[in-house]
Amino acid sequence: MGPELFADLLGQPQAVRLLQAALEHQRLAPAYLFAGPEGVGRRLAALRFLEGVLAGTTGNPQVRRRLAEGNHPDLLWVEPTYSDKGQLIPASKAEEAGVSRRTPPQLRLEQIREVSRFLARRPVEAPGCLVVLEGVEAMAEGAANALLKTLEEPGDGLLVLISTAPEQLLGTIRSRCQQIPFARLAPELVEQVLAGLPVEEAPALSERPDPPELAELAAGSPGALLRHRHHWRQLPEDIAERLQGLSPDPLQALELARDLTEALDGEQQLWLIDWWQIALWRRQADPVPLKRLERLRMQLRSFVQPRLAWEVALLELASR
Repeated sequence: MGPELFADLLGQPQAVRLLQAALEHQRLAPAYLFAGPEGVGRRLAALRFLEGVLAGTTGNPQVRRRLAEGNHPDLLWVEPTYSDKGQLIPASKAEEAGVSRRTPPQLRLEQIREVSRFLARRPVEAPGCLVVLEGVEAMAEGAANALLKTLEEPGDGLLVLISTAPEQLLGTIRSRCQQIPFARLAPELVEQVLAGLPVEEAPALSERPDPPELAELAAGSPGALLRHRHHWRQLPEDIAERLQGLSPDPLQALELARDLTEALDGEQQLWLIDWWQIALWRRQADPVPLKRLERLRMQLRSFVQPRLAWEVALLELASR
């Protein structure tokens, strides 16, 4: 096989070697588990692998484009969803739809049932139907049991499961998949991946440079770094400065709680806690404020009134 099919999948030689071998020898498993950190190329690997399944080992630009646009009739791509006003909103569309994102999205039983129906239909062009399931660790028990039944009888279909935490899956699900491991990238490869992205996906840094905490949060994941940059640039600049220089004045702490809860939605507030924990640790390795922020995170996820939760937390932190 020529190297062009996986040429843009950087820093994952083991995954490429396993997937290339499966395509070259036409020994495809019914299900694969792409396991590793978010944002290191698992989604791209799935697209390139399915291109190889559909078009052969040399790939095909037209098939690549159709897969990327999600308009291939024999491909079903499923991602975790939020339930909002009786509708399931995919995680990738939640911000645009204005959905509250305090609790993590889930793969739901009705989505797994849709997968079973899709695999039972007759394919239009491919030898069998293809399904990609992102975030498979985000399943309730009912959805996991339904997926297990699907894996036991996949028919002629092929499933690719993508997970950041395969240890959270049922052992019986893992045992029915061929695992493809993905690793974190070295810093120079992270920069190489980002340099190769279109400008709209990797905006220039001139307007607002990255704070050092973002690279630490990303931990070798180009995709995670892009997500952290997105949150950082949505953050009003004075919020970060005021947190860094938290005043012992109770009135200023209350004003800060008001301002950040008015400016940031639930997911942004949870991200802000991640960033502030690292910023605090870099400045002074004291676990006490980190534990207090962890309690704040739990309160926000439990739907405590956000402004009140921030007020109490900031007052306690400001008094130390």
